[in-house]
Amino acid sequence: MKSPENPIAPVIQPLLPEAPPSEDVAERADRRESLFFGQDAHETRDLYWVLVGSGGLRLGWSVLLFAALYRFFALLLGTTAFVFDPALANFDSSPSMALIGELIPLLAMLAAVALVARMGHRKIIDYNLTGPRRVPYFLHGLAAGFAALSALVAALAWGGWLHFGPVALSGPRIFGFAALWGVVFLLVGLFEEGTFRCYLQFTLTRGIHFWWALAVIAVLCLDLLLRSRGNMGLVAFLWLSSMPAIKGNGAWGVYLAALLGLVPCLWLHLKKAPGSGFWQAAWVTSTLFGFIHTTNNGENWIGIFAAAAIGFVFCVSIWVTGSAWWAIGCHASWDWAESYFYGTADSGLVAKGHYLTTTPAGNALWSGGTDGPEGSLLVLGVILLLLAALFALYGTGKAAATARKAEPAAE
Repeated sequence: MKSPENPIAPVIQPLLPEAPPSEDVAERADRRESLFFGQDAHETRDLYWVLVGSGGLRLGWSVLLFAALYRFFALLLGTTAFVFDPALANFDSSPSMALIGELIPLLAMLAAVALVARMGHRKIIDYNLTGPRRVPYFLHGLAAGFAALSALVAALAWGGWLHFGPVALSGPRIFGFAALWGVVFLLVGLFEEGTFRCYLQFTLTRGIHFWWALAVIAVLCLDLLLRSRGNMGLVAFLWLSSMPAIKGNGAWGVYLAALLGLVPCLWLHLKKAPGSGFWQAAWVTSTLFGFIHTTNNGENWIGIFAAAAIGFVFCVSIWVTGSAWWAIGCHASWDWAESYFYGTADSGLVAKGHYLTTTPAGNALWSGGTDGPEGSLLVLGVILLLLAALFALYGTGKAAATARKAEPAAE
């Protein structure tokens, strides 16, 4: 066959027939995938879409995988530690025992985050640990936590709801126990902030919206309702672990935190406000932070609500500073001042090897009772002061705007 324009030049015919005009690019790609991978190529691509989005592993799968991995590593490390030292089963409030008790969950959390981060092509520090002035913010947090707890203790002592006793330590033991408890509570800050304000806050911000946040919080509240009636809660069932029944009215602290976040988060959702995903995530992580404290002995509803409220303040610190380092420092020094320096109860536990000696007095609503200073109504005023200090010192978040622009888009 000759070309009509050039009767001498031959026309080269294509080896394969051309696709029909109505077939688009996506259909041709599907056909090529089917020829190369087999008939299940389309189903494989659909499965990949379900698991992976533009920001990596999708939000729900990422959180579930993290929870499963953390549970696995915690059981593995805990069992290994118990084999080497069976005395760990009899937990006391000594710094050496607390050091092991905090190191195990921290290592389990880091291992779980590292694996999930690798699947999402991220690094551990990507989870709210980057940003400007990390060391200064950490040091500022250390100072803020100690100052805030000291202000609370001073208010309790001024009102007659806390009495000071004799100094419990002397000589080199003061510095030895101070250092040991300092390491312990640094681990506490790294673990709890690493879990709630780093991994979960960052991950949920990627794609959570109001209705998913409401569903998660509804599950938490339903779990508490079931446990308060002596039944197994939903979280315990999914976690394959027992959780103690709720004693007293501690669950109301979680209910109150959930209720206070409802209207603002709904308003942000309806307005489609920029950054609303961050605040939906903060609602969930703060309420969850209060929820996990219901497993502690000696908690009351004020202490549970205070845990959720301080969790929200720590989320705000990420918004205004661009990282969780202020929160880590504040958390560590608050607990150190409470348990070691002033020797007060912390969630019902009094640390061995504390410096000062204090005892609550009067109405538990003001003294905190067995819960310690965190169970006093006065703690709410101190938390508000911390929140005001954050905005006064760091503004409304302009310094962290660049970091937030780098957040992945919602899925």
